[in-house]
This record gives sequence, structure tokens and C-alpha cells, in this order.
Amino acid sequence: MILSRSFHKALLAGIMALLCAAVFILPGCSVQTQAPEKAIGITVHVIDVGQGDAILISSSRENVLVDTGDVPDRDKLVSYIKKQGISTIDKVIITHPHADHLGGMPAVLEHFTVKQLYDSGQTTTTGLYRRYLTTVKDKKIPFSILTGGQTLELGDGAVLHILSPGKPYFDGPDALNNNSIVAKLVYGNFSMLLTGDAEQEAEQKLVKLYGEDLHSTVLKSGHHGSNTSSSSSFLKQVRPEVAVISVGAGNEYHHPHPSTLKKYGAMKSKVYRTDRDGTITIYSDGQSYQVRKEKNNQ
Repeated sequence: MILSRSFHKALLAGIMALLCAAVFILPGCSVQTQAPEKAIGITVHVIDVGQGDAILISSSRENVLVDTGDVPDRDKLVSYIKKQGISTIDKVIITHPHADHLGGMPAVLEHFTVKQLYDSGQTTTTGLYRRYLTTVKDKKIPFSILTGGQTLELGDGAVLHILSPGKPYFDGPDALNNNSIVAKLVYGNFSMLLTGDAEQEAEQKLVKLYGEDLHSTVLKSGHHGSNTSSSSSFLKQVRPEVAVISVGAGNEYHHPHPSTLKKYGAMKSKVYRTDRDGTITIYSDGQSYQVRKEKNNQ
């Protein structure tokens, strides 16, 4: 039987298609596959926002922003988050309503979709705080207050354990700092303690409540490395391999305090500072971790 030229071409094309679908793919075959999913792991960005805190936690499933820096660094914060390819933030956590933690919130709400907002339940009378509440209400963003004992699932097995504030709340002149949200991020064998501006009074309560459970791979230094935080008894329980200090260059408060740095040195904790190192990025696969600094000037 004589095959027509068109039938012959069609037959060859069918044979090639079957061969390309086989386990052993021949040279010249074009196989379309789905784009690979985002690699499983967790990345923590301690963003350089001057004298303030802004920490972005990213898993393959969620983006969580802990604090938003101060007003002057709003644009820097927004730019950094956008460079990560992020348009939606699943959770925003405001540890306490001081301007150097809350100041970037209006810009975050303007430029990103925020699915859920949490704060410490502490109030203040500043215009910044009042505008924050008004904007959240106007945008109808789901809002909750975090207290010790709660947990937040971040995806891929990463969990944020809320350790503080507890009730009754601290009072006095340092109440807002001491009632900061303190949370321990746990992902496999990696952990990071996020302390807001919790001072020694809050630290002692945490030591009493949690003891050795405070032990963490990385510590976000409390209150920008001030000597009002990082008490010796607290550090004895945390025993961090790495301490990260979010602090502005040449700040008027003289943070970090030499005594705090000396304590970290005595514990042989590797210290990273945003004023010298820029944004600090920590990646973990749940077993090991890597720390990368933006500036390599030292």
C-alpha cells in the first residue's frame, strides 16, 4: 500500500509525540512542564529602616510583616517589600504603638493588600495611632489582639508562638514597651525570638514563665540594643547564636549600648546591626540557616 505524503507526515508526528511522552525523552523533543513552586523554607528580612523595627517573614505560602518602622523611612520600607515581588501581606503584626514601629503602617496599607492585622491591644493618644485605627476601620481589615499563649501558622510548618504580653498588663512609664508582642518563630530546628521593645521587667516575666523554652537560634535584640533590655538572666535562657540589632546610624539614643554588646560578646553571639550591615536576611530550611548582610563594609 502506498501512503500519501500528508499521511506519512502525520504518522511521523504521532510517533514523535509518543516518544516525547516516554520516560526517556529524546533530543529535539519539546516538553512543557508547570513552573516549579516556590522553594520550601523560611526567610526573615530584618529591614534597614533606620531607628525602628520592620521584619518581613516569608514562607512559600505567607508573607508576614512584624512592625513597619518610623515615618521617615516609609518609602524605603515599601520599596524593599515590592522588590521581593510582594503585593499582598497575609499578616501584619504591630508589637506596640510607638512611632518607630507603627510609623510605616499608612504606607503599607496604601501600597499592599493586608489580609489580617494584629497588635498588642495597647493604646496611645498620638495622632499617628488615631489615624492608624481609622484607616484600618475604613478599609475593613480583619483585626485581632495578640496575647501570650496564642499561635499563628505561617505555612510549611512554620509557627509563630506568642509569648507576651500577658495579663495583667504592665503599667507605668515603660508600659508600652513592656507590653510589646514577643513571639518565637519556630521552623524545624531553627528558631528566632522577636522581642519588640520589651524591657527587663517583661524579660523577667518571660524567664519565669518559659525558662529554657526561650532558647532560640537568633535573637532580635530588644529595644534596639538598649541597656534597658537584654538582661543577663534573659540572655542566659535565650543563648542565641546570632543577635540582630535594628538600629539607626548615629541615633540620638546611642543605641546599641556598649554593655549590651559586651553581654553578646561574652556569650559568643555573632552580632549583626542594620546601621552597619544594612538589611539582614536569614534563610533556613529547617535544619541549617544562613545569614546575609546587605553591606560588606566590615
